[in-house]
Amino acid sequence: MNVSTVHLPRSIYYGQGSFGKVGEETAKLGTKALIISDRVMEKLGNLKNCHTHLQQANISYVDFLDISSEPTDEYVYDALMLAQKENCDVVVALGGGSCIDTAKAVAVVATNKGEISDYMNLKTLATNKPLPLIAIPTTAGTGSEATDVTVITNTSNDVKMMIKQPAFMPEIAIVDPVLTISSPKNTTAATGIDALTHALEAYISKKAQPFTDHLALSAIKLITENILEVYHNGANIEARDKMIYASMQAGMAFSNASVCLVHGMSRPLGALFHVPHGISNAMLLPAILDYTKDACQERLAEIGRFLYPNMKGVTEKELANAVVTHILRLCHQLNIPNIKTWGVEEQKFEAALEKMAKDALLSGSPANNPKVPDEKEIISLYRHAYTFEYSLKTV
Repeated sequence: MNVSTVHLPRSIYYGQGSFGKVGEETAKLGTKALIISDRVMEKLGNLKNCHTHLQQANISYVDFLDISSEPTDEYVYDALMLAQKENCDVVVALGGGSCIDTAKAVAVVATNKGEISDYMNLKTLATNKPLPLIAIPTTAGTGSEATDVTVITNTSNDVKMMIKQPAFMPEIAIVDPVLTISSPKNTTAATGIDALTHALEAYISKKAQPFTDHLALSAIKLITENILEVYHNGANIEARDKMIYASMQAGMAFSNASVCLVHGMSRPLGALFHVPHGISNAMLLPAILDYTKDACQERLAEIGRFLYPNMKGVTEKELANAVVTHILRLCHQLNIPNIKTWGVEEQKFEAALEKMAKDALLSGSPANNPKVPDEKEIISLYRHAYTFEYSLKTV
């Protein structure tokens, strides 16, 4: 008998205006909040609004705003020191995946001690309840507000640690599409393809289950139907609403079904060359789809039947190819660069290939892929993605 498990936040507040719930919900969880955010949120006024909501609920707070890149163990340490110094008993994360992932790590380590690197590959289990965490995403991409996963770069060895334990699940998720309107075009594209990758990999993963299948299919449909609109017309709140909802669904799906080869290869690329996670996923997705599609033709065809109900009288292979072509076309229309165009120097890239391939395999994610590569194949895939031309692959 197959028994599947599903982990989700205790409560999710979703919809326009839901940001206003942060004060009320924080007051139920603690008396002093550590707000983990960044200077962009401060500049946009979102941080000030958060302060206002907390003040109205009589909650004191302190800000940690030093996050300016993908999350690192140094950010975690510095934020943790601030939380301990200020005796914070609740954490509020306001921002993209970097802010939320940092907050997850702080919340867990604060009550379980040690360093965040101790928790990689289940070397240390978080047995104590973490500080309660409220996660408020401002991009439609990572879905981190609804996952029990955090990805933190270990600065001592340039490894992006993918850490998954139930303790890393936020207590509360507040998902307000209004907060994503200010997201610039390139960020909208990269985070949108990141969410699409989450949904796609959750669906083709060896650990997929009926619950995650429904979430993944819904997310894929919503993203493919709305990503170009939010890219070209970021003020369209209806499309933004659908994208952040899809991002949350995709997060729920992959958190319970796992990701695959794209994420396994994306993390080392991001760690060594400081490529934002969404962009590294997007740069790798087309080449890896090309590699994997024959091994998951049936699953891709199922996605095709869901997306294109009017495609009648076509073969399973034709449906699968239609899905792959659709995704390739989206990447091309969203101006997703290849690794070379992004600016990674070829000599440095070649020198890093062996480490990246080893780190990808050690992460465990490639083992969930329908077709599992060895180290040499991963190196070959990196090289393929380095100069991948979307325009040559689209029809």
